[in-house]
Amino acid sequence: MGQPNSEIQGFRLEEGESSNVVFSTEATLVSKESSTSGSCSCSVKKTKPRVAAKDTEFCQKDKSVHVKKSVVNSGLNPQTLNDALCVTLDAIWFLGTQQQLYGITELIKKIIANGAYDFTRAALRTSFLASCVSACQSRMMSLADTVTVMAQRLHERLQECHGDEVLKAEAGAKVQKFTEWALKCIGSHSRCQGNNDRVNHCSAIEIQLQLTAFKTFLDLAGNQLTGKDFTEAFDAACFPLTLFSSSFDSGWASGISATVIQGLLDMLVEGGADNVNQCFLEASRFGSTELVRILLQIAQRNSLDVDVDLALGFASHYCKIGTMECLVEEGNAMAFLGPLMRAAERGCMQVVQWFVKRGCRDMKLCLALTAATSSSQVGVAAYLLPHVPKHVLMALSIEILKAAGERSGGSLDGVAFLLQSDFLGDPVATYAVADSIAKSDDEAVAPDLRAFVQEHWSEAAFLDGLKQGQEHYTKVMLILKRGESPIA
Repeated sequence: MGQPNSEIQGFRLEEGESSNVVFSTEATLVSKESSTSGSCSCSVKKTKPRVAAKDTEFCQKDKSVHVKKSVVNSGLNPQTLNDALCVTLDAIWFLGTQQQLYGITELIKKIIANGAYDFTRAALRTSFLASCVSACQSRMMSLADTVTVMAQRLHERLQECHGDEVLKAEAGAKVQKFTEWALKCIGSHSRCQGNNDRVNHCSAIEIQLQLTAFKTFLDLAGNQLTGKDFTEAFDAACFPLTLFSSSFDSGWASGISATVIQGLLDMLVEGGADNVNQCFLEASRFGSTELVRILLQIAQRNSLDVDVDLALGFASHYCKIGTMECLVEEGNAMAFLGPLMRAAERGCMQVVQWFVKRGCRDMKLCLALTAATSSSQVGVAAYLLPHVPKHVLMALSIEILKAAGERSGGSLDGVAFLLQSDFLGDPVATYAVADSIAKSDDEAVAPDLRAFVQEHWSEAAFLDGLKQGQEHYTKVMLILKRGESPIA
């Protein structure tokens, strides 16, 4: 997932191919039989025809795991064993007792011992599910409403991305399908626990049991999982959090609901995931403040570098004020000038005001004023002008007008605003600056700017206007004196 200006996390759209993360093909995450049914594919009980579940029962209602006399028949084909590994691993995020932990880990060991080998699919799928579980625990709305909110959020993210519309539609359909699968799975377990359409918060002990089970799986997989696998699993775990982020309570990242995902991501980094910064930039771009906060903490714990200044640029470009606050206060981002100038150039008043309130002064504001003037963002220019000290404007007045004219793109409304506003606070000085540009033979002065000030703001234009005014005054006085005029 390179720089986020052309992608969304989980997809590569401009190159016409799905990402190598969990959503690239349906078979990568869930097999046809288990992913498309309306039932929960996390329940071993629901997969009787495929994993000999008549010998296995996992039920959260009574918080027990029963591993009977023969969980996995050694005669099962590898694909069935791989499916069984995925289904069993998914169940770890609903563990609640030590007995269940023992039953699930023993089952995973037996499935692997009998020939399951697709650790990559199992890791990607369960990372995605764990993230959804963690996110749903933070939400007040029902799971049914969550599906609608998720679909809307996904649509918004796709709209913000560049790329072929057909590919974006296909990618969106796949992600929505897998997210709905995860929510159905969560809903099924929630109903088993008697909570109808809500998700229980896990206790610290339950969270520890779940993370222990995942660590056991990683240990069993050993070197069968590569650095690339861990990287893609990290990506898969981060993606749902960006879909749900808009409804997280402030401070969710430091609460117990986020403990599972923090532990999961930490283990994936330890295993070799190297895309923390990429996911961090994506989260910043889409305003996923709580995920940004989590990734900052993970980077600090693991001594990893994340580009907080570039992230601030992405967040400000998309006007994600809450994320900007987080990046400055918790990530110590300090590179304000670039984002401020780009916001002024685009006319994003909210972001410009935020930077001014954050302490941008003098030269930074002067450059932002120039950017707003050059793109004819008169509203932003009017806001910034009183904040720029007069001595700075006096010293740089010619350069401000020259730069604005050079990058004007054909419209000189911003230049006209400055001159009409007497931006130097002294009409004589303002006219002198304009006249200087009108008479300049400097090649750096844009021809359009020179022609504009020559016609409207030069000394010659002033004298011509004065002359026309005097002539007009004389004609008016003749009319008033004689009551008639050849001109009238």
